[in-house]
Order: sequence, then structure tokens, then C-alpha cells
Amino acid sequence: MGHVYTQVTVSNPSDPDLTLSAEAMVDTGATYTVVPRSVAERLRLPITGKGRVRTATGEVEIDRGRALVQINGLAEINPVFISDSVDKILIGVVTLDTLALKVDPTTGELNEAELFFY
Repeated sequence: MGHVYTQVTVSNPSDPDLTLSAEAMVDTGATYTVVPRSVAERLRLPITGKGRVRTATGEVEIDRGRALVQINGLAEINPVFISDSVDKILIGVVTLDTLALKVDPTTGELNEAELFFY
């Protein structure tokens, strides 16, 4: 299947005028969405704390925040990690779950996930 990319709009949840649209890589191996520090600063995303995360190069402590994330017309406020080492937005599974999206492995596209309530 290769890499999956999607258009994403990230906004400051307190100021919708602070918005950025970009191509993002969907990373089903990542728990949370990650935004580059330059994007977080441009959007003035609120920092809510720090978190320890495991990366390909080891465990690091990085800033944690929140952002309004919109994909395929669906939008929700999501926790995000703010990275000094990534240069593009990475969409993690928490955001996919929050927006009820899934990766179609045959097409590499994001589709609405079937929701279940018991």
C-alpha cells in the first residue's frame, strides 16, 4: 500500500482565524497526531503539558497541546504532540478514531469507519 497522505486543516481551537491547510501523512503506527513546532507556533496552539513518547530514535519528552483537526469535512479538537524534529503533520490513530475514519488498505484512502454502540 505504501504511505497514505491526506489533506488536513489544523486550527487553534480558541481562534479559528489561525488555520493552516497542508498535506499530512497518516501514520497508523502513531498514537497521537504530531505537528511541527513551526506550525504550532504559527497557529499559537495552546501547550497543555509535556509527554514522553517513543520515536524511531528513542524516547523523548515533548510538548503536548490541542488543536482543531479537520479531515474530509470532519472536525474535532484533538490532543497533539509538538515536535522539533518532524517537518510535516503526522496523523495518528487517536485523531482517526475521533473523526471516525479508517484507512482502506486497498486504495490507501481514508473512509468513514463503521461505528458500533452496544
